[in-house]
Amino acid sequence: RPLDKPFSFLVLERKEAQDFAVDIPPFGYRLMERFWPGPLTLVLKSKDKGSVGIRVPDHKVARILIALAGVPLVCPSANISGKGAPVDFSGALADLDGLVDLAIDAGKSSLGLESTVVDATMDPPRILREGAIKKDDIQKVAARKTVLFICTGNSCRSVMAKALLEKVLKDNNRSDVDVLSAGIMMMSGLGATRETQEALRQEGIDVSGHRSKRVTQEMIRSSDLILVMERLHEEKILEIAPDAKNRLFLLKEFAKIEGDHLDIADPVGRDMEFYQRTHEIIREAVERVAKTL
Repeated sequence: RPLDKPFSFLVLERKEAQDFAVDIPPFGYRLMERFWPGPLTLVLKSKDKGSVGIRVPDHKVARILIALAGVPLVCPSANISGKGAPVDFSGALADLDGLVDLAIDAGKSSLGLESTVVDATMDPPRILREGAIKKDDIQKVAARKTVLFICTGNSCRSVMAKALLEKVLKDNNRSDVDVLSAGIMMMSGLGATRETQEALRQEGIDVSGHRSKRVTQEMIRSSDLILVMERLHEEKILEIAPDAKNRLFLLKEFAKIEGDHLDIADPVGRDMEFYQRTHEIIREAVERVAKTL
């Protein structure tokens, strides 16, 4: 193997990528979520200002070895550089017999192909080697955009924003944007408030099945655009994920709605008229946001 040809790390969990990489783009997290564990090697920016290849394998024996080692494994393919990667034990030993201390026969490769290698240090990502995962599948996941709306309890404002944006996107035949909503409070599993359901019902939107979610690091990191209702939400998100700063905005700020106050006040505990005004503000903002996506 040439001395200048880098190795990849094999790790057990997606979150371990952050131990070695920095500035992971949202599409990088989406690729991890979609294809890990599996035959995808992601090249990411490393903490030493270089790059590092990382993969989360799905093979039982490989995962047991990583777990027993207690550390990530440095892992090349089992062949002399320049030759095809073997798909079974005898194929590997044809090149490496006598050159390794231990060989484990874990059966024939289920796919018979090398991992796909994707350079995620650039946008759009570049396919360095097409393997078990096809180029089109990588590009479809990477090209999608994710918008995340955040409020306090995920029972009114962010619910409105998500539902309204989804409606605008559907009306415009857009299927390339995923829309999420969440809250900064601890509670999860609550429905949308009665007033929120009524305001959206007037738009022909049914959110009776909504259940609140608490925002997570994973949601934040995989989102291309994070829109919050108040400054306090912005502060909380930066506590959870400081690297989200350049993707995080107040909804009214991003929509360029002028006024003395950029916060959208919480309507919980207010009358239906207040909910209606909140709904109108959010609808105007969301319609403007949709034009930028």
